[in-house]
Amino acid sequence: MRGLPSRIAKTLLALLLAATWQARATAEDPPPMDPYALRPAVAGTLRLNLRERKIQPGTNQAQVVERAVDWNASETAIIVCDMWDGHYCKSAAQRVGVMAPKMNAVLTAARDHGVAIVHAPSGTVDLYADLPFRQRVLKAPKSKPPFPLEGWCYLDKSREPEIAIDVSKCPCDDAVVGLAVRKFSKQHPGLDITGFDGISDNGEEIYNYFEQLGIKNVVLMGVHTNMCVLGRSFGIRQMVRLGKNVVLARDLTDAMYDPRQPPFVSHTRGTEIVVEHIEKYWCPSILSADLTTVVPGSDGP
Repeated sequence: MRGLPSRIAKTLLALLLAATWQARATAEDPPPMDPYALRPAVAGTLRLNLRERKIQPGTNQAQVVERAVDWNASETAIIVCDMWDGHYCKSAAQRVGVMAPKMNAVLTAARDHGVAIVHAPSGTVDLYADLPFRQRVLKAPKSKPPFPLEGWCYLDKSREPEIAIDVSKCPCDDAVVGLAVRKFSKQHPGLDITGFDGISDNGEEIYNYFEQLGIKNVVLMGVHTNMCVLGRSFGIRQMVRLGKNVVLARDLTDAMYDPRQPPFVSHTRGTEIVVEHIEKYWCPSILSADLTTVVPGSDGP
């Protein structure tokens, strides 16, 4: 660069060096990752402490039974049901807000151990249409279920009685109940959607996705226990019928129930009654802490 003014020469030299380093970095960088890639299957065993209720022969009495089972993390998925950013029932929305940070911590730990996470904020998935989390589920090849899947799984009188809380008149426990109109637009912002997570509110899509991932075990958490957690197309009733090993995270759920309705118990007790119904007629429950650790040594050397 002899003969050029000093300032111009320095500028040209800087550009030349930048281009050289860029070319070198491009050559040494790894190939771009597929944004729709599936969660890698890794070693690790979850030890779950199940609580269920066994009906005694000839009676309607149930005995609480607890037992431990081991699930492979790579064969396990968590479905987060309807944890929206709002609700017409202000008390219900407030409880979701309190639940969200604890749930997010559990999801983070489970995700880090290799558990698949599916976010199911029903009625809002169009908001996520172009994101890899949504596309990852949509790209799963179609699988034929053992029976036609239901869009909503109503009370199954062949295996369960009515749930022993009355929500027919009013399920909301606000002091002054407002109109039951939509007050949500997306999943609660306190829940991270990240990594290899999926998004869907459709039972067929989730079934396809689980078949692709080899999912045998399903954990349900979210709201509301006596409604969507049981009845959605991806809910407990459907997953049990599909032959999955299903559990409810009983400390990360909440029911819709107003103590001014029968059986006139507290809201907390109303949720417990629903959990007991599920433990008796559908599937065991666990505490969410079981999802945050794996058996020592099960995840590799």
